[in-house]
Formats: sequence, C-alpha cells, structure tokens
Amino acid sequence: MEKAQYGILRFAKYKGPEIGNIEAHNERTKEKYASNPDVDTSKSKQNFHLVAPKRKYRAEAERQIAEAGCRTRKDSVRVVEALVTASPEFFKGKKKSEVKAYFQYALEFIQQHQDPKTIISAVVHMDEKTPHMHLSFVPLTPDGRLSAKDIVGNKKKLTWWQDEFWKHMVRKYPELERGESASQTGRDHIPPRVFKEMTQLTKQREKLETLLTGINPFNAKSRAGEICKLLDTYIPSVAAMDTQLKKYNVAFTDTVRENKKLKKSNAQLNQSLADATKQSSLKKLEDAKLRRDYEAAVTLLDRIPPEIVNAYARMPAGRREKANER
Repeated sequence: MEKAQYGILRFAKYKGPEIGNIEAHNERTKEKYASNPDVDTSKSKQNFHLVAPKRKYRAEAERQIAEAGCRTRKDSVRVVEALVTASPEFFKGKKKSEVKAYFQYALEFIQQHQDPKTIISAVVHMDEKTPHMHLSFVPLTPDGRLSAKDIVGNKKKLTWWQDEFWKHMVRKYPELERGESASQTGRDHIPPRVFKEMTQLTKQREKLETLLTGINPFNAKSRAGEICKLLDTYIPSVAAMDTQLKKYNVAFTDTVRENKKLKKSNAQLNQSLADATKQSSLKKLEDAKLRRDYEAAVTLLDRIPPEIVNAYARMPAGRREKANER
C-alpha cells in the first residue's frame, strides 16, 4: 500500500527573549547552526519569503501591540509561530514552483483565519531535509485583544485548526491526510488513497472469484497452486484494509463476520482472517460502496472449498510459487 502523505500544521508560542532566537533561525542570520545539523547553509539561498519582515520580530510585535492598545505582562505571548509542512514523500519530485504553490495555498488558509496584518514573516526553508514554512504572527484577536489562548490556546481550538487546515489543503491536494491521527480527533474523512487501495483489493477479489468459479472436488487440486498464491497477497490486503478503515472510523454491517469454515481448517489462515474481520462495535458507514466492497472481499473467503483450504494449510510458501508456475 502507498505510504500516507500528511499535511502538517503546528503552533508554538513565544513570550520574550526567545523571539530573537526564532528570528535568527527563521531568517538565517547566523553563520552556523550547531543546534540544528540538518541546515545546509550552501542551500540557504534557495529559501524564500511569502511575507517578508519589515523590522525585527520583537520590534514589530511590540509595535502592533501598542497600536492595538493592549497591556502586556512579562509572560505575555507576543509571537505565535505556525510551522507548515508535509510528509517528505509529498515533496518528492516536485519543482520549486510546485513547492511554493503548496505553501502559498497554506498561507492563504492562515490569512483567512488570522488578520494578515498581524503576520510578521512567512519564510520557506529549502535548506533542510523537508521543505517547511515558519509563519510568525502577533496573536491579536479580531476585537483587538492580545490573546494567544483564544487563538491556539486549548485542545479544542487546536483540533479546530487541524480540521480546517486539512479541509482547505485537501481541496487542492486530495492525496493529503490530516496531520494527527483520526483516533485522536474522531475524523471520519476518508482520503482518496484508501479508495484507490480498495479498488486494488476489488481487482484481487474479482481474480479470486474467477478462479473459484466452477471449482469442484475434481478440479480443485489443479487450481490450488494459483489460488493459494493469490491468497498470500489477498488475505494481508484484507487485513490492511481493515486497519485503514478502522483508522478512519469506518465500520461494517453484521454481514462481515469471522470465517468459521477457514478457522477450523487452518489456524494460520484464521489468524489473518481474524485480524481482517473482527469488530467489537459497529457504526454506520458514510460511504456504502466502500462498505460493500470490503464486505464482498471478506465474504468471498467463505466460498473457498475445503480442498483448497487444506492445500493452502499444507503448502509452504515456496511450494505455492512453484505450483503456480507449473
């Protein structure tokens, strides 16, 4: 199965002296970066700004805060930094213009939910292992308060940012998945990658159905090699799809059940089937076709004749390959 590609958005809050440190890192004002060996300064000329800073981060933050008439304490958060990136796989083979388009689209999302005037800098680093953007802004609310807490200060709000960021980015980049696990967020959006994998599983199922058509005790032995070889990939694919669908909160109807016939015949095969089919609680599936395709993949295993099951149980993997070749 294809490796997942995630759209990533993270936030960090800064109060005082550390603002100068993040500026030095983001704007590459230091000659060496001993604390970050991933920085290749020979490539730093490839970095680029989508929003260039007009002055020092701390100075710009204090200017905006004073203009808004906000009071501050020593421990007031003056700058929030958003780190935007994606899985390394997402950027493979992409031209610089395509990388820039990704971060420009992400910038547009943040500008929709945070006043663009509060953004101090948005710089994309191309001189580290994975392209990423550091976007720094002053946490001023729409009603003119300085409140990082209101903007990114609790789990509910952070979850909201993650959800909305993913919804925005997936419009242009449908291959992207959400940056946090669905088990933590309760997200039930199913990425296109899963449907593609289900299509591949359905093709395997159709091939297996063809092999099983017209099978009987007299010809089962001659077909055993090819069927057993296909089962070697089919069963793990069913198990992997079960894992994927659980991740996205997909559940199944009662027609998906443990295959008792195979359980009695082959303990090893049964373990794969148990992994592929067991469900403790059933929920309604939003996409009925995905459910039907998965159920068809599982219930097809009920049609495998005992002769094939016994052959599969007895035949080592190496012999399955040879049997198929014959």
